[in-house]
Amino acid sequence: MILRIGIFAVAALAVAGGVVMFGGSGFGAGPSVPVASVELGAFVRTIEAEGNLEAAEATKLTAPMNLTRPARISWLAEDGRHVEEGQVVVRFDPTEMTKELETGRIDRRTAESKLRKTDYESESKLTGIELDAEAADKELEYASEFQSKDAVVFSRVEIIESEIDQTLAIHRKENADKSRAIHNKLSKADRDLLEIEKRKADLAIEQAQTNLSQLEIKAPHAGIFVLQEHWGERPEIGSVMWRGSPVAEIPQMDKMNAKVFVLEADAGGIEEGLEVQLSLESDPRAVYSGKISSVDALPTRRVRWSPVQYFPVMVELDTTNPDVMKPGQRVRAVLKLDARDDALSVPREAIFELEGKKVVYRYRGGDFDPIEVELGPAALGRVVVESGLEKGDRVALRDPTSRLEEAGDADGATASAGPLG
Repeated sequence: MILRIGIFAVAALAVAGGVVMFGGSGFGAGPSVPVASVELGAFVRTIEAEGNLEAAEATKLTAPMNLTRPARISWLAEDGRHVEEGQVVVRFDPTEMTKELETGRIDRRTAESKLRKTDYESESKLTGIELDAEAADKELEYASEFQSKDAVVFSRVEIIESEIDQTLAIHRKENADKSRAIHNKLSKADRDLLEIEKRKADLAIEQAQTNLSQLEIKAPHAGIFVLQEHWGERPEIGSVMWRGSPVAEIPQMDKMNAKVFVLEADAGGIEEGLEVQLSLESDPRAVYSGKISSVDALPTRRVRWSPVQYFPVMVELDTTNPDVMKPGQRVRAVLKLDARDDALSVPREAIFELEGKKVVYRYRGGDFDPIEVELGPAALGRVVVESGLEKGDRVALRDPTSRLEEAGDADGATASAGPLG
């Protein structure tokens, strides 16, 4: 849920004489201008933020790191329920993992069948090649033993035919030897491919068995089971969890902190050590004090589909009441910034822009004079003035030069100023 953050001021400023009406004689006759007389006083800018209580120390429960695929939650212990050591607090659905296990076993049986078939066919083909090689050996032996070489006994044609038979027998033997070598290489390659398929099936079986062995998360010790929020959502039945995803925690109840979220636009000036007042949403009457212990370096979205960004701020509480404080409880916090005991501040409507400078119109001696000022922090309705004014000065709450424009001053001797936006 997007937390709405409001900015408001708790500023005490002594206003001497309040707001009075003056006519600026230096600008001629015209309607009176409201003027405020100010004194030094306390100033503080505050920011309201919302968040949740967190235990300062807690045992995190996450989806098992050995999971090789996302798992779907099929059962959860009740949020906020006391659990004992070893008690099952989360169960995952085994359907997909069981299906993967069975598929792996089928693939392994298929690979083993293909291996047996390949071995049988290879053996049969190799037997044929060996028979061909044996026949080629005998033909070569016969051709060499009974080769017709004697020109007295045999004719020239018979001698040539005998030489051709011997050459053919040699080539047949060489071909048989090459066929045997090629067959052995092809057979080994086919077998290696099938072994890879078998190893893939074995790996799938191993992963499925590993996943099936990780289907339960048990409490490592006794305590309160608290579901963890992630991207603005808490785990529930049907949620898909990746390995290492936060599921819950079992906190130590004696020390609580608060994690609140400050809108990015309002986070200027937030730093460690600033005072915070905090109340439980369930009991807003009780106010607890604390200090900022850490501020995230970068803003983040609280809800993934919302572009609004917040700075997570951790608040360390001065005291913890275990009887009423529980992890996950919604809290409202007021962060105090720019606190000053003696600050000179003026209403926002007293600040104007004149020729690119910030000015106020100080009333003195019957005239309104534009005075350049250096501004400090601002709160709702008031702005601190660092320099340019003194205690007891009176400033216009409306641009006194606008009376000249209303009168249609033809000379245009005085430049008009616009109010601060």
